[in-house]
Amino acid sequence: MKDAHNLYGIVMEILGIDVGGSGIKGAPVNVETAKLTADRHRIVTPEISTPDAISEVIVKLTQHFAWQGPIGCTFPAVVKQGIVKTAANIDKSWIGVNGEKLISSKTGCQTLLLNDADAAGFAEMEFGAGKGNNGIVIIHTFGTGIGSAIFVNGQLVPNTEFGRLEIRCKEAEQRASARNRTEEGLKWKTWTLRVNEFLAHMEALFWPDLFIIGGGVSRKHDKFLHLLKARADIVPAQLLNQAGIIGAAVAAGKKFGSDE
Repeated sequence: MKDAHNLYGIVMEILGIDVGGSGIKGAPVNVETAKLTADRHRIVTPEISTPDAISEVIVKLTQHFAWQGPIGCTFPAVVKQGIVKTAANIDKSWIGVNGEKLISSKTGCQTLLLNDADAAGFAEMEFGAGKGNNGIVIIHTFGTGIGSAIFVNGQLVPNTEFGRLEIRCKEAEQRASARNRTEEGLKWKTWTLRVNEFLAHMEALFWPDLFIIGGGVSRKHDKFLHLLKARADIVPAQLLNQAGIIGAAVAAGKKFGSDE
């Protein structure tokens, strides 16, 4: 593997891995430019997504890239000090597992594990739609569930789970996720009514200056973004399905770069 450091010994290249409900994706990232330095590689998420099953896929990704350096890895859960605390869209056996230690032991690489929406938020704030915004920015990722990240004056408030907010006796992500739209066969107009109700709750609680709409559905933002209504500005994510990979790498770069 080529050297992932610059002339001053600072980590420049990190392997970003994005663990999702349907696929686990990865690529090396130059954390100074947010550019993938190799083609993204994707492996289907195991149907039974236990710690051993997921970590083995991550090992395969590191082998694919012949990777030996630091890893930044997203995870669809609350993660505190590397320990997985929730499991809404992942196998329950993850709860209480130190995912950082598990992945590090399997791959032999320094690893940072963080919430998937937080990672996407890092990417959008550093290099995407939120760059230069020092107000209150909320990023929502619409996919299997609804991920969330909130930044205040550029600082992340980690592990927000706004998709768990109760609306009409259901969690928001059980009504307004992209998966709900597909499974229920909702037209864009009907689905955005649910999303608008969710955004209204967010505005009542936080008075954000900007909403960034991400996740897989953001690739089709031309079909629905004009139907979304809020006091705050609403913009599509710019980094699309690369946001998790880039954000995980950027966050790991900040951590391990400072350790060099």
